Amino acid sequence: MNKITVIGHLGRDPEMRYTPNGQAVTSFSVASSRRYTTSGGEQKEETEWFNVSAWGKLGETCNQYLTKGQQVYIEGRMSSRTYEGRDGQTRVSIDVFLNDVQFLGRSGDGGGAPASEPYESGVGAMAEDGPDNDPVDDLPF
Repeated sequence: MNKITVIGHLGRDPEMRYTPNGQAVTSFSVASSRRYTTSGGEQKEETEWFNVSAWGKLGETCNQYLTKGQQVYIEGRMSSRTYEGRDGQTRVSIDVFLNDVQFLGRSGDGGGAPASEPYESGVGAMAEDGPDNDPVDDLPF
């Protein structure tokens, strides 16, 4: 089974486009951070970035409701690829093909998605007013 679950914040606003046959696809990035203390007592933070693609109605909904900095829960199929960066270094990209999303909070105000507009996909449903319990206030975006 290939399944990934991530809770994080959007690194950029979603970008929606259409395939030649008219199907919507929305792309955005999600950053998930963790803080820890080293054995030497030093505070560290690691951030993993995920490139997310949402297709069809799910993609249209993500484009309509998501904004940069918003906290989300995503589930999907993971794919990784390597490429050479502009500096000549080999890099790895983690791509998630979205199956389910829950909107946990808006950037800045902590509210969830509007309760009057529930989203139902064939896979899951959007949270109506999820908690804003993210302790990370100083994300890099």
